[in-house]
Amino acid sequence: MRIDVLVVPDCPNGPVVIERLAQALGGRADVQVATRVIDTIEQADRWGMHGSPTVLIDGRDPFARPGTLASVSCRLYQDEGGRAQGAPSLTRLRQALDGRRSAARARARPEHRPTAAGATSDDT
Repeated sequence: MRIDVLVVPDCPNGPVVIERLAQALGGRADVQVATRVIDTIEQADRWGMHGSPTVLIDGRDPFARPGTLASVSCRLYQDEGGRAQGAPSLTRLRQALDGRRSAARARARPEHRPTAAGATSDDT
């Protein structure tokens, strides 16, 4: 898994999200984390930055709403209680990481193929 943290220069929430990611990952050696400073709207558009900080997990922003435009502004996230924060909460990061692992496991599973009498290959 690859995680890119996109920040504008001197973003005060960049270190917060990096610390929370470290906690959420728990020292996993199979994850590469990189921080990238984004200076221009063109870079933000190319990378898929929706405000600072943006967390990309394997190139995807799990916190972006559909249709969100690229931005080099500050970004707010809602925690579990609906409060605004400058970085995703530890719980939300864990959920995003778990969702990514679940999707990877689903892709690795063999296809379900129908068998006789409508059962799937997992049922036999």
